[in-house]
Amino acid sequence: MPGSATLADRLGRPMRDLRISVTDRCNFRCPYCMPAEVFGERYEFLPREQILTFEEIARLARLFVERGVRKLRLTGGEPLLRQELPRLVAMLARIPGVEDLSLTTNGYHLDGLARDLAAAGLRRVTVSLDSLDPGIFAAMNGRGHGPERVLEGIAAAEAAGLAPLKINCVVVRGTNDATLVELARRFHGTGHIVRFIEYMDVGTRNGWNLDQVLTGEEIAGLIGASMPLERVPPNYPGEVATRWRYQDGGGEIGIITSVSAPFCASCTRARLTTDGRLVTCLFAAGGTDLRGPLRSGVSEEELGGLIDGVWMGRTDRYSEERSSQTQFEPRPRIEMYQVGG
Repeated sequence: MPGSATLADRLGRPMRDLRISVTDRCNFRCPYCMPAEVFGERYEFLPREQILTFEEIARLARLFVERGVRKLRLTGGEPLLRQELPRLVAMLARIPGVEDLSLTTNGYHLDGLARDLAAAGLRRVTVSLDSLDPGIFAAMNGRGHGPERVLEGIAAAEAAGLAPLKINCVVVRGTNDATLVELARRFHGTGHIVRFIEYMDVGTRNGWNLDQVLTGEEIAGLIGASMPLERVPPNYPGEVATRWRYQDGGGEIGIITSVSAPFCASCTRARLTTDGRLVTCLFAAGGTDLRGPLRSGVSEEELGGLIDGVWMGRTDRYSEERSSQTQFEPRPRIEMYQVGG
């Protein structure tokens, strides 16, 4: 097995992060991810036998950690819909070499699970919250839910020690951009970090249009006009969000600029889909099957060699290529709910 220092892709990028989608199901129908008109009541999600078991996830995660991964993040769909999730967290927390174990959630079920997740070994939580305005939030989650239950989940996570939290807000021009300052102000001084995310063309079913993108520069200007900001250096190489600190000492925000200022050159993320495919880019058209070889009984060495080959052959830089085009043309891509954010 190659040492963690030598396992790099063809552009010299090491593998440091693994995002694990534990379910393709979600209780929200956010238009930018799982629009209700596509993912209706009759939509057929993966049958149970096609989904990786906890034991399979843990075995694969261990192989990734042996190859340099230091951060594991559980995603979905909505990961809190996966039954007995704290048991998986405990299994992953016991893997030697894991330095950070976190989870991204819409927060709707977090109030009832935060304490058990923390006790199992979860260290951090990122909660999606696109607006505090009840009407706008209801439209953006596609289910008519208000933000109250998500805010209760955030409070429960904080009480359980899963802090500081990150609050993710996907910014869609003309939809929730007028409520960004309110959201920033709500978490100003709390120690939590709101991260504003440029609306991305993830998947193929959200009707993405460049005109709907509020750029990172515009977001910083909007927030900074009410609460002055200053840029600060990244916490570590390859950090996704650019950091902005409140000049009054009230904490910081992050801005993720995948569209206007791509960060492909420093991307260290691998992704494991719900059905066991290794995906090397959020915008990939597909992935490499690991579940089949895993269930067929191949050796650890063979399975690890498969992972090595995929990563060392990686050349993905979709966002940079998209941004260099004068006219964006959609191409086939894996859906957001299958691979996580």
